[in-house]
Amino acid sequence: MLNYRHLYYFWIVAKEGGFARAAERLDMAIQTISAQVRELEKNLGHQLLKPAGRGVALTDAGEVAFARAESIFQIGQALPQDVSSAATKPTIRLSVGLSDGISKLAAHSLLGPVLDTPDLRLTCHEGEFDQLLGELALHRLDLVLAGQGAPANPNLRLVSDRLVSSPVDWYGPAKWVRRVHAQAFPAVLAELPVLMPTGHSVLRTTLNRWFDDHGLRPNVVGEFEDSALMSVFAAGGMGVFPISRLGGDNIGRLRGLRLLGRCDDVQEEIYAIRNRRGEHHPLVQRVLSATRG
Repeated sequence: MLNYRHLYYFWIVAKEGGFARAAERLDMAIQTISAQVRELEKNLGHQLLKPAGRGVALTDAGEVAFARAESIFQIGQALPQDVSSAATKPTIRLSVGLSDGISKLAAHSLLGPVLDTPDLRLTCHEGEFDQLLGELALHRLDLVLAGQGAPANPNLRLVSDRLVSSPVDWYGPAKWVRRVHAQAFPAVLAELPVLMPTGHSVLRTTLNRWFDDHGLRPNVVGEFEDSALMSVFAAGGMGVFPISRLGGDNIGRLRGLRLLGRCDDVQEEIYAIRNRRGEHHPLVQRVLSATRG
């Protein structure tokens, strides 16, 4: 184990530029501080300080040790205030699981009604559907947003609500969107590079059926579990992509993306799943109430 007292003495010596000034600051004997620093060097197996005029300078190894010590002790100095704030300031915690198949931009919109809650501590976990349901059943999560409801299982005691069924729109960089004027949507999708959700997504299955119904064979150049990441790659010029209209409200934050076309016959559904023991969480109820309204 690293002796943090030895590390602290080394840190002070490095900051003060010499053992004499460090001893004066710490009100200790120079020999005591010197012995502690030598012990640290012995434990680490490298010389950390070297003579420099009337003081000392850091070796290459010492530079690394000092940078780490700086971070450690700055955190330590902030610790009392952080602990005091946590003990005196009320915090409302909300832990949400996001299934890796749903639009994260849409999830952001659904959580919007609680984001301005004073003293909110929001934690978002992304994972596979079954894994998140297990965490919810163990009360490690307050809410799961997923593309499907929880399976009927009386042992899990989970409740599902369909929050939204949102039409899907297609966006892309301006250079690709201009082509829609020469060829009608959605036929133009056969001529453009297409970004799609991965097979984890219920929306991917729906889109595959929609392509089949229109006789389209898209050139899929990228697959993404995260719709926000997909939109970033699209904004960089990689291709066009689908997103639920609910999540599309946030697209304006990325420059260069334009609406390519709408397909109202494709819907992305998002369900809110909660444990019956935790269903009275005030922020969960606020999310549900907002979508019902």
